[in-house]
Amino acid sequence: MGGSMSADADLHSPVIDWFDENARDLPWRRPEAGPWGVMVSEFMLQQTPVSRVLPVYAGWMARWPSPAVLATDPPGEAVRVWGRLGYPRRALRLHAAATAIAQLHGGKVPSEHAELLALPGIGEYTAAAVASFAYGQRHAVMDTNVRRVFARAVSGIEYPPTATSAAERRIAQRLLPLDERTAARWAAATMELGALVCTARSPECVRCPISAQCAWRLAGSPAHEGPPRRGQSYAGTDRQVRGKLLAVLREASGAVSQAALDAVWQEPVQRARALDGLVADGLVEAVAGGVYRLPQ
Repeated sequence: MGGSMSADADLHSPVIDWFDENARDLPWRRPEAGPWGVMVSEFMLQQTPVSRVLPVYAGWMARWPSPAVLATDPPGEAVRVWGRLGYPRRALRLHAAATAIAQLHGGKVPSEHAELLALPGIGEYTAAAVASFAYGQRHAVMDTNVRRVFARAVSGIEYPPTATSAAERRIAQRLLPLDERTAARWAAATMELGALVCTARSPECVRCPISAQCAWRLAGSPAHEGPPRRGQSYAGTDRQVRGKLLAVLREASGAVSQAALDAVWQEPVQRARALDGLVADGLVEAVAGGVYRLPQ
């Protein structure tokens, strides 16, 4: 579904005004967080709700207030502090990015989008988010929340495609305000609108500042051919076993014996597969003598 530039611009003020009134006071949005705080939050918030990120973020920033400080510690310490946040490879990637920032950028998170994108572990979304939220630049920041808002408000469909499409990118670019500061505010505002109001399963259209202009509402809120994807079951999966093994290693002050790891999961084939996966991913190191530790 198309839209004119004037109609697109009519969305900007109500969404940004709503954000000014309703934005959550999150630590990475405060000035003292700086670009590093923004980057840390973006790594942690991938596939993880704000409520789980907040305590880990606070501990991380207290220990490593800059990339240079993190780079002086071994990557295993990043995995340890990551705790039970899930998807712990993100901790290794964040450590690698911090090391590159310390070595190549004088310890300062780069402001250029291309330089951000060149850092280890940073993809298109994270580069755009850091450039926008930390440096006030004009970039299309497209997370799941933003894509859902645009799908409904502009395209008239309940849910966006599974993978970001070229059509979605064109819409996001077309919707970007021309002014840099306004564009950065728009990026944060649309993300917050999707997180708090235009949610996946229970959108609160009566609270939405653009409900009168929403193409999906105007079309009668037609149901999408497929519901939002449900999260994968956790119990009994290799992910659960990996988490249990990592928990033992995080809580240990040194290397851990094979027997200590064997004790956390009875099924030997799955346990061995999970441990092998952790070693292959660089999250665990096998040491001579049949013991294991976090990476040094």
